[in-house]
Amino acid sequence: MRSYEELVSEAEAADVDGWGFDWLTGRATEERPPWGFARLLAQRLATVESALDLDTGGGEVVGEAGVLPSRMVVTEAWPPNAARARKRLGPRGVEVVETSIHGPIPLEDNSFQLVSSRHPVRPDWPEIHRVLEPDGHYFAQHVGPASGFELIEHFLGPLPEDVRQGRHPDDEATAAQHAGLTVVDLRTATCRMEFFDIGAVVWTLRKLVWWVPDFSVARYDRELRELDAQMRSGKPFVAHSTRHLFDARR
Repeated sequence: MRSYEELVSEAEAADVDGWGFDWLTGRATEERPPWGFARLLAQRLATVESALDLDTGGGEVVGEAGVLPSRMVVTEAWPPNAARARKRLGPRGVEVVETSIHGPIPLEDNSFQLVSSRHPVRPDWPEIHRVLEPDGHYFAQHVGPASGFELIEHFLGPLPEDVRQGRHPDDEATAAQHAGLTVVDLRTATCRMEFFDIGAVVWTLRKLVWWVPDFSVARYDRELRELDAQMRSGKPFVAHSTRHLFDARR
């Protein structure tokens, strides 16, 4: 195995834009939820005339769909990701709208049959309700509570219970209902993650900046070297992601 310094340097230099995780191939694995969100979304996109994908990243999930509706719009707040989405989806006639994380959805009322998202930053339920047509659906895969916390707490230490229980599906379902949506399906899954080298950890924490907000290799040298020693001994670092599938109707 290459040295700690070589693995870390490679991970620090690697591109982390977009929502693709191909860089982790051979370095880390994550079990997928049983429902297959990208496949289910592609099926729905093929049956509607208008759709909006929120927090689309580089348009990776929408780009997997073979058939898109006649009006397809995606939003993204991070400019490098928005540029990737334009490059990927623009040739297919998709409109890419740049937004702010805390701002409203800058689109018309009652204008989409389907609103979707994979791992939205923070679902704005009143805004989702507003842009949906009557009887339109919000279909999404969300990150659940305490997702990846084995890794996060290795760096930050034990976190308060209210932080661990954030993004709970029951709380999100209640918020959706308060906004006027009817939850018609809600499924949950816990998925095993394994990290095999320290480069995978560094790259992941660079990409998912909200996991350890003050992360840098220098700041967390001791914790990183502890993980490196564990993985070099042949024992991968194991964490668990949580996901829930939402289907709500206006």
